[in-house]
Amino acid sequence: MNSKHQYVELSDGHFIPALDFGTYKPEEIPNSKTIEATKIAIEAGIHHIDCAYFYQVEEEVGLAIRSKIADGTVKREDIFYTTKLWSTFHRPELVQSCLERSLKKLHFDYVDLYLIHSPLSMKPGEEIFPCDENGKLIYDTVDLCAIWEAIEKCKDAGLAKSIGMSNFNCRQLEMILNKPGLRYKPVCNQVECHVYHNQKKLLDFCKSKDIVLVAYGTLGTQRIKKWVDQSSPVLLDDPVLGDLAKKHKRSPALITLRYQLQRGVVALAQSLKENEIKKNIQVFDFELTSEDMKDLDGLNRNFRYIAIESMADHPNYPFADEY
Repeated sequence: MNSKHQYVELSDGHFIPALDFGTYKPEEIPNSKTIEATKIAIEAGIHHIDCAYFYQVEEEVGLAIRSKIADGTVKREDIFYTTKLWSTFHRPELVQSCLERSLKKLHFDYVDLYLIHSPLSMKPGEEIFPCDENGKLIYDTVDLCAIWEAIEKCKDAGLAKSIGMSNFNCRQLEMILNKPGLRYKPVCNQVECHVYHNQKKLLDFCKSKDIVLVAYGTLGTQRIKKWVDQSSPVLLDDPVLGDLAKKHKRSPALITLRYQLQRGVVALAQSLKENEIKKNIQVFDFELTSEDMKDLDGLNRNFRYIAIESMADHPNYPFADEY
């Protein structure tokens, strides 16, 4: 392993790179941009690539990774690839087919990490967001433990090396951890986590159960109109981040990423801009003091950019609980 990078050990013995390149993008941006950006990330040394069936860019991401393998930049085993089970495939008999679709698009034999994207089950079918004639989302009722058993089978089949969750709250995680006959523990929980919502309680819970927290929205999200209230605060404009950026001669983005790494959190950073992607790798080149960390802890306001309020009436809505 390259000593320049930091890895976090998962409970199953695999190692996850601490810096993660996110591939979700606004619909209006052409998919070709994802190919370029993924190649730049790999060339810069970011070998943890986070994607999902829902993002609908797995063909492009696979193409970018395969081209970097073909030109000798990396080997397949150097790449840590994450994908996620979408909510319309929650029925146990559909779980593996969703992963197989991802693998086919990627031209991969396996993924390094397979996550349940969210606990919000929706009606099976080809539509990403199935709606009725009034435009209301059609939910499905699937036992979370049954979904997890099907995810375990994907690991048994060698299609996923590690398995975990995304957007699960503490109560939902406990439901899986306490499941009779649990064969594999979730290795991680990927959630929105940044200085305005530092998830301290969930992080402490996850650490107590040897579950790694993976943070998305670390830089305050991409503020995509579909998901984020445009009047919400711009995280990277926060004056405390600005002051620490000046102190360390780094960007506010690097300060927020470093904050997560020093808490033992895997940080996901999304960008389509070459200079930003290349700069993110500098997160390993400096350290924040304990005072800096306290100042950043003080920014917490339990504020979510992505609350998915349109699904607040779903029986498995995860964000009504405190954590």
